[in-house]
Amino acid sequence: MPSSEPSNAPASPITVSVVDDDPMICQAMSLILNDYSQGRISVVSTSHNGADAVARAREERPDVVLMDIAMPDGDGITATAGLRRLPAPPHVLILTSLSPKGTVERAAEAGAEGFVSKTDAPEEIISRIVSVCEGRPQYNPASQRQLLADLHAHRPMTRRDEARALLDALTERERQAVLLAAEGLTNQEIAARLFVSERTAKAHLSSASEKLSMSRVQLAQLVGRADLPSPLCR
Repeated sequence: MPSSEPSNAPASPITVSVVDDDPMICQAMSLILNDYSQGRISVVSTSHNGADAVARAREERPDVVLMDIAMPDGDGITATAGLRRLPAPPHVLILTSLSPKGTVERAAEAGAEGFVSKTDAPEEIISRIVSVCEGRPQYNPASQRQLLADLHAHRPMTRRDEARALLDALTERERQAVLLAAEGLTNQEIAARLFVSERTAKAHLSSASEKLSMSRVQLAQLVGRADLPSPLCR
């Protein structure tokens, strides 16, 4: 008998806890994740301070926690460290509209795996949650640049490390397209290697160029500095 379940809905949705001292933000995020994710995500709870968030996570064991930074009863960075010490630690994405100096580095050191902007489009927020569960850190270009600046203030990075960090700020498809372009492949050849249309391949390259504010030639130079092996595209 064929299953009656929708083919695009996972057997078990990703469970998410939203933490923000503003109840309106919690409500808005809950609506976005529950209503726009097509069953892929389920918000199991909301909290308004770090201590409550850690206590709830210990009981509920969510897959992902969206964590605000400035809250009463301990800031989000402290709460993130507490979450990561739990027996079944969730992924933590910092929920913010700004990346003040030092925040990105502190968040990463506490165990956060990326940032979600409160002003991101619903599909972008959902994509970051899904991606972090797949093991891909979610540092957008703005937070990536702030992280590099913070790290530079404490210790110098090699040009190779800088280049790799910037490439890691791209989506997987954007990164693959950039690596192939750096090998000298045309848009048509890139499309064939990635099994996408030429228009899609061009869009990936344009998006990468816009995110990093680099031309195609500069992207190729960036790949050269990163000193990566040739991409193995499936």
